[in-house]
Amino acid sequence: MLSLNFSSVLHGQYLHWFLLGITCTLLLFALSWMIGFLLSLVVAAVRSSGVRFLEAAAAFVGYHRNVPELVQLFVWYFGVPQLLPATWQQLINNTGNSEFIFAAIALSLNAAAYMSEDLRSGIRSLPSAQLEAARALGLSYVSSMRKVILPQALKVAVPPLISQSLGLFKSTSLAMAIGVAEITYASQQVENASFRTFEAFAVASIFYWTVSFVIMGLGNVWSKRLNTDGAR
Repeated sequence: MLSLNFSSVLHGQYLHWFLLGITCTLLLFALSWMIGFLLSLVVAAVRSSGVRFLEAAAAFVGYHRNVPELVQLFVWYFGVPQLLPATWQQLINNTGNSEFIFAAIALSLNAAAYMSEDLRSGIRSLPSAQLEAARALGLSYVSSMRKVILPQALKVAVPPLISQSLGLFKSTSLAMAIGVAEITYASQQVENASFRTFEAFAVASIFYWTVSFVIMGLGNVWSKRLNTDGAR
């Protein structure tokens, strides 16, 4: 019969590994989300501009939506450094966090591609006359997007953006493949050292489950706040 003993993996060095893994996961998610969201605003605005050469951003979106995230991580960690000057490679290696840096870049770009499509759908849901009216008032395209279009598109795009945020959070687990010591990596460390497989990965599962609910809760608060501000 299976005998469960969570205290055996939540003390001493094992607990230290878990705490480091949790911290790394949250930092990786927060950094990737912020960069990805800001970049998605730019990509969505660029793709909605109607300027042909700027619509090359579609290739950016197409790549990140059609190539597995794990492959993207490998490209950034194993491939991209080979294309950089030797001095840059040395500088990145000297940071001691090259795995984290490249994982954050890969996850940020992937999130930006998906989020930009959600925002672009929000933009398309708005009457085109709104942009025309903003331009008629003397606003530039960038100002029109920033002050008029994107704030309204965000209200429409919040539900899919919450789903993308959850997907990004869970995708941080892929970073273990390039040696990032996030929570899944920590669980594997604990399992290898303690042979308590179920308990080690149950801790990770509970962490992912809990944080996912927190993300959904924050997303609902954000959605209500946007709707409240818009109603004023």
